[in-house]
Amino acid sequence: MWKRALMAVLGLAFLGLAGAQAQQAPTLTIWADEVRAPVLQQVATTFTNETGVNVQIELVPFGDIRPKFITSGPTGTPDLIIGPHDWVGELVANGLLEPLALGRLREDFVESALEGFTVGGRLYGLPYATEAIALIYNKDLVPTPPATFDELVSIAKRLTDPEKGQYGFLHNVWGPDPYHSFPYVTAYGGYIFGKDAQGRLNPCDVGLERGAPAYQLLLSLTDQGLVPRATGYGEMASTFEAGKAGMIVTGPWQIKSIRDKGINVGVAKLPLIEGRVPRPFVGAQGFMVNSSGANKPAALTFLFNFIATTGIMVDLFRRDPRPPAFKPALDDSAVRADPTLAVFVASVADGIPMPNIPQMSAVWGAWSDAITQIADKQATPQQALADAVTRIKASLQCPP
Repeated sequence: MWKRALMAVLGLAFLGLAGAQAQQAPTLTIWADEVRAPVLQQVATTFTNETGVNVQIELVPFGDIRPKFITSGPTGTPDLIIGPHDWVGELVANGLLEPLALGRLREDFVESALEGFTVGGRLYGLPYATEAIALIYNKDLVPTPPATFDELVSIAKRLTDPEKGQYGFLHNVWGPDPYHSFPYVTAYGGYIFGKDAQGRLNPCDVGLERGAPAYQLLLSLTDQGLVPRATGYGEMASTFEAGKAGMIVTGPWQIKSIRDKGINVGVAKLPLIEGRVPRPFVGAQGFMVNSSGANKPAALTFLFNFIATTGIMVDLFRRDPRPPAFKPALDDSAVRADPTLAVFVASVADGIPMPNIPQMSAVWGAWSDAITQIADKQATPQQALADAVTRIKASLQCPP
């Protein structure tokens, strides 16, 4: 009842504006990628029927949403975007996002997802899903997933036959892909940013080089011929989906495609490395409101009353099976029936939120270059990561 009352209050605000503009109904513009757009189109029809506000869903490739929004956001278009929480720091720094006040609705969301969209104590996104990577395995090739990295290597040796294009384990770290290498880094005590006495991220405390042994471990797999140097994400995924790989490491976004290819897929927590738990990045996906949009009351009504519902959150999960950030959806029987859910939720619990501060943008390039140098043996892991840390601190103008 209170949600509908909120809709009525907000609805009066934007419908009043529309009336004052003599019959010109507002149009709410939303940018979404091909995964989420179909669900939003269904919601849009209901929203228009109940409020009289038009909704335009514009299909924008995921990788284009953030850069395009930085350019067009100040002009007021679009009203809403969908993306990960690690965009928030940069977008807030550019004054592009409207803070959200959820009130009692906050209780319905997973706290870690809300934290991901929080900057300076203010919430800038309505989360709908969480995510973290885990071990994905083909049950027909690997009946029992490895509990330790040593067990993983043993399975990889047994199943790998490069001449037949068959592999026991594939990773795309040498892509380079810092994101997928992060759990290995954490297993050896590495981190991105430390924290100050108040618990805030300190961008001048960069701990990547502590994770140097992780890359030595991964390099050993390539040196043994178990993981090809040139394996990128696309090749890793396609090889697995063709039934030619026993295990890969990635997130819930790949599950639907794997199932569509008929693979008997299983999901397990990342194997222990020397008794230590690898901690993946934790991400949250959500909706963000343009601070310059002319239809903010309509955007808030759309989010709070039409998106924040069990039915829509479950529909989003069916399109893209990431653990819902909306608790009623997370507890829904249709969601709980998915055999991969519990493991991904456990992986999120093990993980570390990806930093959402703007300084994170200085990390990716230097980190990626270090991984390439390691893979090409242009530098040892320790040397490459130490140089990366120096570059990152110089870019952020950290004191020596």
